[in-house]
Amino acid sequence: GGGGPAVSKASPVTLSADAARRIGVTFAPVLSESLAGEVRTVGMVVYDETRVTTIAPKLDGWIERLDVNISGAPVRRGAPLFAIYSPMLVTAQEELLLARRLAREVAAGTPDAARGATELVESARRRLAYWDIPAEEIAELERSGEVRKTLTLRAPSSGIVIEKNVLQGQRIMAGDPVFRIADLSVVWIEGEVFERDLSSMRLGQMVTVEFQALAGAARRGRITYIYPTLNAETRTARIRVQMPNGDGTLKPGMYATIRVATQMAALSLTVPRSAVLATGKRTLLFIKDAAGRLVPRDVVLGRASDSRVEIASGVVPGDTVVASATFLVDAESNLGSALGGMGNMPG
Repeated sequence: GGGGPAVSKASPVTLSADAARRIGVTFAPVLSESLAGEVRTVGMVVYDETRVTTIAPKLDGWIERLDVNISGAPVRRGAPLFAIYSPMLVTAQEELLLARRLAREVAAGTPDAARGATELVESARRRLAYWDIPAEEIAELERSGEVRKTLTLRAPSSGIVIEKNVLQGQRIMAGDPVFRIADLSVVWIEGEVFERDLSSMRLGQMVTVEFQALAGAARRGRITYIYPTLNAETRTARIRVQMPNGDGTLKPGMYATIRVATQMAALSLTVPRSAVLATGKRTLLFIKDAAGRLVPRDVVLGRASDSRVEIASGVVPGDTVVASATFLVDAESNLGSALGGMGNMPG
């Protein structure tokens, strides 16, 4: 239950039944109930960082052919991205073919010589593989026995090209990020939660997410991460919701509303949300006393649902509060208080 009442210094208001009805004043009892709450926050769809791949060749060279030439293009794992010419690649191909010829020549020789030649072949293959040359390219080189000017690099994963930093004919250096590919089959929705609501967030908790661009198409996701830091200016912390996106309708940058159902609270004193008046300096209710007067009382709020709010202190069971037109009653109270303060002035 709530603590004892804290009476405001503002003037009580006396209204007749007709006057109360005319300005729309209604009353509601203070209830002792278990309050189910919901936390809502604005979020945004972002990439799943674990599903973003950067294509950065491990050698210097020139882009001889560009197979994916636009940002936003869909690619599949193993699809060709570009053909690169590199003197280092040409040399590595020649070394592999030379090692294979040597292995054939010493195959009938001593076991040590055959084993050494085989190790040279494997070493030449590994060098090409470590440069991300596909296995089928290496196999074709060995089958044909001919050194190729260019070799093709392929997509290591499926997704959408979100960055393309290269043009056909351009020279690239080892480590230059050429493409970034994002798999959008799963996305994240990140939102900011106020400090007071963090206790209601739990890892693995299912939430409901609504999207402005998809009216009426609420989806379910799971909280997978709660950031360990708090924004000192906004007093909020970020949460991350993971959501499947197999149909591709959720696009990074979309706005969303995250709705988190909080756990049922213990029995507490609650009033309608419309009964609470927040002035900026204080929060108050108008209590109907035994004489029928409407007495302003400062209160401390707790958790809230869509329709009701918990009163942590300021009311007791059995109180009756003004449930509507609270602002008009407050205006009447302030007017009465101001006029009362003029009683000792001259004239």
